[in-house]
Amino acid sequence: MSFPFDSITDFMFFETKLEQSEVILIPGASQPQLAERAALLYRQGIAPLILPSGGVTTHVETTEWEFLRNIGTSLGIPSEAILQEDKATNTFENARFSLEVLDHHGIQPKKVVLVCKNYHARRALLTYRFVFPRETEFYVSPVIDKTGITKENWFLDEEKISRVMNELEKVGKYFRPAIYRIGSSARQ
Repeated sequence: MSFPFDSITDFMFFETKLEQSEVILIPGASQPQLAERAALLYRQGIAPLILPSGGVTTHVETTEWEFLRNIGTSLGIPSEAILQEDKATNTFENARFSLEVLDHHGIQPKKVVLVCKNYHARRALLTYRFVFPRETEFYVSPVIDKTGITKENWFLDEEKISRVMNELEKVGKYFRPAIYRIGSSARQ
């Protein structure tokens, strides 16, 4: 029997197959699981570069970038394989500033892996797709973070429901203006 909110689960929690890519992108967060997954994918040869993104936050003593980089290097990732973006304060900035870093390094990726929290996967993917060139292909490798939220348990307690629904609401808040702007210009 299906659960009445399966469509929310299907929309918010997903992953894609992975293919060889130019870079692994990590939208900023203070979750070590993100850098751990990126390091695993790097060691598997999925991509030769990792680009964590994130500036100053109250959740870690440094920038999110430095926090994630330190985890990556502690797991054996060479520091020269980790690009730097340490100014972003939200997902749109993660995407925009990451693209600027890649451009600065002369990298115009056709394929990228996005490592993000599982309940942030939809908003992260939509945001990066919105910012990056249309021809960029994204693969999503989500992780379960320290909250322990999964597609099987997000609806079982108030805290998990709140986090997932906040993410769902942010999808609307992030893209409502863009949808209208793009839609109205397409109608003209």
